[in-house]
Order: sequence, then structure tokens, then C-alpha cells
Amino acid sequence: MPSLRPAGVGLRTRLFQIIFESDTRLAKGFDLLLIGLILVSVAVVMLDSVATLRARHGELFRLLEWGFTLAFTAELGLRLYCLDRPLRYLKSFYGIIDLLSILPTWLSLLIPGAQSLLVVRILRVLRLLRVLRLMEFLGEGTLLVQALRRSSRKIVLFFTTVLMLVTIFGSLIYLIEPVEAGFTSIPKALYWAIVTLTTVGYGDITPITPIGQFISAMVMVMGYAILAVPTGVFSAEMVRSIREQHYSDEACPGCGLEGHERDARYCRRCGTWLDEETEDPHRREQ
Repeated sequence: MPSLRPAGVGLRTRLFQIIFESDTRLAKGFDLLLIGLILVSVAVVMLDSVATLRARHGELFRLLEWGFTLAFTAELGLRLYCLDRPLRYLKSFYGIIDLLSILPTWLSLLIPGAQSLLVVRILRVLRLLRVLRLMEFLGEGTLLVQALRRSSRKIVLFFTTVLMLVTIFGSLIYLIEPVEAGFTSIPKALYWAIVTLTTVGYGDITPITPIGQFISAMVMVMGYAILAVPTGVFSAEMVRSIREQHYSDEACPGCGLEGHERDARYCRRCGTWLDEETEDPHRREQ
């Protein structure tokens, strides 16, 4: 994310404080207005996808969409006007989202067939990340990424095992069940095995022989047991990441206790000064 600081003084600085910050009443009002526009525009995009509503209120939806597009275009122009490096902002996450929220409508005027891109407007909902300051939770998001990275090998091994089971049971049920049951090919049987193992159970393909039904029951019971594995692995790595972020491996020089908080100065068990390289300031005062 580029550095967003006001360029110059006067109008640009004032606009920067209103658009990019939220510590004044006017800035909060701007954020609330922007939230309302984003939510209503996303609702219009959703309603416009309903054929009956589009046939009845298509002209109204089109006018509203152009109103939102003009408003968001003006807002983006003001954002770029406030910054020292507008091109750098356009390359950032927020800048790309801002462009994607208005480009489809403008392209529909210039390029025939670009109307199919209008569904991209639904990405406007991502603009709420900025307004609601949800990116402040990136620290917690980093913990999730670290946990996924550490458990990646275990998860890959788990999915490899699942694929092997799906292949085995799918091929087996293909050999057992007649074509009339719907198992016309091994890929079709693999689809059945995946649906059954994940306990989704669409019911569009079902075994009709006693042996096939017995295998189906085994696969379903196995699915309940298997689905708990990745959850446990990820949870364990998540706890480990949280612990490493908040706790250090430094041992107490007095009692040897480990697992102190990173900003701890004294041992929680015996009260010994933890930093061996510096002197306890309380002892110095005494």
C-alpha cells in the first residue's frame, strides 16, 4: 500500500483529510455516504441479474448504474487529485478495486459485447474494506497465512490420501454397479465417490446393489472421520502461530520457566529479571 499523505496545503489537504481519513465529522459523513452508495450499487447489480426484474425495471437499473459510476468516477478523481503519486495508488490493491468498480460500465459504451463484464461491478463490495478499515485485521490474517503455510505439507498429504481413497472406491463401485444405476464411466464413479466421501449426498447417482450400498455406507462413515483431520491440523498450527507471536522461547535465568510474553520483564513464576544482558533497574535503585 503506498504512502497516502496530503500533497500541499489548502483544498488538496482538506480533501485528503475528508477522503482518506475518518477522524473528523465531515470525514465520517463521507465514509457513511460512500458505504451507502456501495451497498445500494451492489444491490442494484444483484437485482439487475433477475430476468423478471430486469424486464420490468431495466431502464431504472441502467440509470442508477450510470449514477453510481459517475459518482465513483468523481470520487476516484478526487482521490488521485489529493495524492503526490496518483499512479502508484492506482497500482495498489485499493486503486485496482476502484478501477474495476467503474471500468465495466465505461467499457460497455466503447466495446461491443462488453456488457458481459458488468458482473465485475459486484467487486465494489470490496471497497468496504477501506471504508470500514477492515485492513487493520491484517495482523490476524497473517496468523492464518502462517498456519496454512506450516500445515501445507500435512494438508497436501491428507488430500493425496483422499484422492487415493476416491480413486479406489470410485473404481470399485464402477466394477460392481450396473450401467443402469448411472455409473457409466470411471470419472462418473469418481464424482459419486467425492460427493459421498464429503457427505454432500446429492442423490443423483446411487448404488442399487447390496454390495454397492454397503460400500457407500463405509465411505460416508469414513467421510465424517476424515473431514476432522485438516481442521485439527490447521487448528494446531494456528495455536502455534498465536503462541509464537505473543510468547518467546526465552527461559527464566532464575527458575528456567519458558513461555513468557514477549514484552515481559520479570518471570511470572519467581519474579526474576529476564534480560540477562542488562541489570535489573529495581536492584540498582536498592
